[in-house]
This record gives sequence, structure tokens and C-alpha cells, in this order.
Amino acid sequence: MQPLHVATRKGLFLVERGKTGWHPGPPHFAGEPVTQVLVDPADGAWYAALRLGHFGVKLRRSRDRGASWQEIATPAFPPKPTEGPWKDDATPWTLDLAWCLEAGGGRLWLGGLPAGLFVSDDQGDSWQLVESLWDRPERKEWFGGGYDHAGIHSIVVDPRDAKHVTVAISCAGVWQTRDGGATWANTSQGMDAGAYMPPERRYDGNIQDVHRIVACPAAPDVLWAQHHGGMYRSTDGGMQWQRLERPAPSDFGFAVAVHPREPKRAWFVPAHSDAMRVPVDGKLVVNETHDGGASFESLGYGLPPHDAYHLVYRHGLACSDDGSTLAMGSTTGGLWISEDDGALWHCVSRDLPPIAQVRFV
Repeated sequence: MQPLHVATRKGLFLVERGKTGWHPGPPHFAGEPVTQVLVDPADGAWYAALRLGHFGVKLRRSRDRGASWQEIATPAFPPKPTEGPWKDDATPWTLDLAWCLEAGGGRLWLGGLPAGLFVSDDQGDSWQLVESLWDRPERKEWFGGGYDHAGIHSIVVDPRDAKHVTVAISCAGVWQTRDGGATWANTSQGMDAGAYMPPERRYDGNIQDVHRIVACPAAPDVLWAQHHGGMYRSTDGGMQWQRLERPAPSDFGFAVAVHPREPKRAWFVPAHSDAMRVPVDGKLVVNETHDGGASFESLGYGLPPHDAYHLVYRHGLACSDDGSTLAMGSTTGGLWISEDDGALWHCVSRDLPPIAQVRFV
């Protein structure tokens, strides 16, 4: 059974399946905020990103499955220009949060807050800002969703071609490169920002608030997105997006996970609305589709049926590599695992620190 990493505000937990169920071990980095965790499939190395307040963002790497950790380089912006088009940029040129970590083709990618994209070709010993995206003139219009500034929270590396990378930015929509980051194009066609923008800007790709995107490993041209204004799916590699019909109880949320082998199957975690970020009627459910979003079923057996105020953020829902197990963690420290595709959920803990990410090892 595939173990689970759980990144929380007070440490990184490894949760493993034993004879009596799933149990978290003692935390790595106890008491410290862990925002992202990654296992590089190329060499099995573990990476963790920490947000240490006054001490800033720090990255750690383990080559022995967490028995020991080494500090590695932290991505950094160049000095803010004192002349030229960016001299009056209101965005801080300092990394506040490592919001996404991904690997592919021998490279590591890190998405930050503010919305800098960084790449490493030496297992994190050094990082380079992808200036071709950071210097896009459109960035002058990017703005924050839940934060004061725009940030990159989703990175998808095409398993067939590592030079093809897709990122999602809140709020700047979906951006893609097909040449390893040399050039970029906004590919948010079909997305609708009418829930928070005036009519004349609702279809503008540069202001779309995409909460999360994921791709099906077995069919990388199929991508799913949770948007501030609804749920979307693309079948052409994210070039065009189709909005899905609103399921009960809501189409607002942050998290989405896709089955690794079934591109028409995905899970979302609905919340009431932007103004009320709690489960509808206090009942926590997961919405599942088997038919590409044409229909949904709400799964909640084993989840709190009432008086639940959990919110599941962007990286708080995950599916195992074989598609047999789902994991979900909330901002109030609830952790649930389902070993039957969401039909029955088992509560692992209600007492963990606020959970930023769950990810199968």
C-alpha cells in the first residue's frame, strides 16, 4: 500500500498503512510550516519546502527516505530593477511561499508566491527564475486571489515531452510552454471570470482565477480544473476548456484529483461559495464523475454528515498511483483516506495541524 505524505503547518507526516489501519508517524520538521513535498520519480529523492516566517522560504532534500535531510538552495528573484518597465512594479521580488513542486525530465519546477516560476537542473542545488514568464508584459495585470499578489500553484509536466509544461496562476489563468520555458502562451480559452469580473473582461484569459489543474497520467491531453467560477475539463492539452454543469451541492472549491488511468474520472471537494468557505449545510462530501463531468455523484459515507466546517485547499486531495486509494486533508486538521474509490472514508485523524498538501509517496 502506497504511503502518504501530509504537509502541515507544524511538520511533515508520513502516514502508512498497518494491520490496524492508517497511522501517522512522528513529524519531520516538527512545529515548522511545510507548504510542499515532492518525491522525484527519477531518483526517489524527497523534497520539502518550508515557510519559516522571518527566516523565509527554505528547501530540504533527503536521499534516504527522510532519515536525514540537507538544506539546499532557495529560489531567489534577481534585484528589482531601478529603471525600465519594471521599476515601478508593485509586486515584491522576494519569494514568500513555495506553492508548488513538481518534477519531470530530470528537472525540478517550483511555483511561487509571488508568481515566479523557478527551475533546477541539479536536484535543487541551484535554481533559475524563468524570466521569459516573469517578464511577460501581461504580468502587470496579474493579481492575487486569496493572497495580495498572484501566485503559481499548479505545474503539469507532460510525461511524453518534458519541454511541454503547463502552469496555473491565481489570478492569471493557464500558461503553457512547449520549448522548456523559452516562450509562453496563455491557454485559458473557454474559461469564464464572470463571477468576479465585469462583463467586458469575463473571458479575458489573463485574469482567470484557476484554483487548481491536474492532468491524467495515462492520457496527458486530458486536464481538469477547479476554477473560482466553476469546474472545467480540457481534452486537447489545455488549449480549450469546457465548463462542466454545476453539480449538487456546489461547483465552488479548490481541490481536484484525477484517476491515473481513467481520464473521464475525477474528484472535486465542494464548498458553499467564495463568501462562505465551508461545506454546504455543514456536510462534507466529495463529488465524483465517471463520464468526463457529464454527471456527478456525491460521496460522503464516513465523512462528517453535519456540523463540519472543513475546507480542503488546492493540494489537499490526492489519488494513489494505481487509482485504488484517495486521501483528503483539511485546513482544520482532518485527514481521511478511502480505499474503495471514495465509497467509504476512514478518518485517520481530526487533530493534525492545518493541512497544506497530501501526496502519495
